[in-house]
Amino acid sequence: MLTKSSFFSSLLKKSQKPIIFRSSLLFTIGLSLTLAISACASNSVNPTSTPNNSQSNKSNVVRIGYQKASTVLYVLKTKGDLEKSLKTAGISVTWTEFPSGPPLLEALNAGSIDFGYTGEAPPVFAQAADTPILYVAYDPANPKNEAILVPKDSPIRSLAQLKGKKVAFAKGSNTNYFIVKALEKAGLSYSDIKPISLKPSDARAAFEGKNVDAWVIWDPYLAVAQKATGAYVITDATGLAPNRSYYLAAKSFVEKNPQALKAVLVGVKQTSEWVKKNHAGVAKLLSPVLGIEADVLETAEKRHDYDVLPMTDDVVAQQQQIADTFYKIKLIPHPINVKEAVWRN
Repeated sequence: MLTKSSFFSSLLKKSQKPIIFRSSLLFTIGLSLTLAISACASNSVNPTSTPNNSQSNKSNVVRIGYQKASTVLYVLKTKGDLEKSLKTAGISVTWTEFPSGPPLLEALNAGSIDFGYTGEAPPVFAQAADTPILYVAYDPANPKNEAILVPKDSPIRSLAQLKGKKVAFAKGSNTNYFIVKALEKAGLSYSDIKPISLKPSDARAAFEGKNVDAWVIWDPYLAVAQKATGAYVITDATGLAPNRSYYLAAKSFVEKNPQALKAVLVGVKQTSEWVKKNHAGVAKLLSPVLGIEADVLETAEKRHDYDVLPMTDDVVAQQQQIADTFYKIKLIPHPINVKEAVWRN
């Protein structure tokens, strides 16, 4: 398993420099050599070939999937710093937007993108579906970025009072794991509530219309609901769920272009350093894109920690807990071993 003192200590040693960074001569030579070998070894692709053997991993292009609410990748795309750094090595970058994590991982499986970022739940479902992905890095835990809300005038003020109630959340998401652990803390089981699976926009409408009793949601939707409705927070995920996010890559991309992957991670690391020191600037940048007031976004950003960290045994063990929980409540069809999908460099 990678440690900070090994790979990432050298990979990320330039992270304190300005975000626009130069590719070193050593990287350029190494990457060029890697690409040359890949080019020589590659065969022409049949357009009718299966998705996993499609025209993925073209040696001169890195294809990144992002979501507008994925702050670091969105800022990296907007600033264009990654394109500038990879241009030296003759590599271009393409960006594809996705509404959420599951379709992003479907694109990884289909060979349409090489790299992306999602919450902790989507990769569990992807691995259970035999999608060839690898965890290549992770964000710190952010338990304050998700919470269980009830209307401000609701009589519900504790987890135990959720018994028999309609609780809205996105099935199979990080909030799905969070509600299971929260119920366990209160001595309840998943079957003690009436789960209502809704995407955030629909859940908000149901919540404000009093069609559900509680809503389990993450930022920035959490911050929006708090300001707009004065919703009462029963609990956030502190001590219950890590609410960690992951940087993921197609296994074939990692195997064919490890140097390009490392360059992307360096760019992401540098941008994450800028993001966590510039909450107001990030909020201003994202506000017109997300249609959310800048002050609300700034609230969400202030309770989110960012970094690009190497996978550790402890992080893998926590992700395994999530996978085991989803299997226990029959959200995935069979057990999985998270460790098998971790990048080992």
